[in-house]
Amino acid sequence: MVNTKPGRSEEVVKRIKKRVKEVVQADSIYGRFDAIVIIEAPNLESINEILYKVVEKDPDIIHTETFLTLSEK
Repeated sequence: MVNTKPGRSEEVVKRIKKRVKEVVQADSIYGRFDAIVIIEAPNLESINEILYKVVEKDPDIIHTETFLTLSEK
């Protein structure tokens, strides 16, 4: 879940889709958060790398909240 600077959610979503190959879905939304980004990653280290080195470096992102689900494949 992502909060962006006002009026910047569409641009943020486009940049994340372009920069993060693990993105399954990313959309602007209405409500408490400005965008939702769903990624699939093989391990927690990959998630950490994506969150801290790509997503949170975006200058238009104010805050993120991460929710994890585990699935067996």
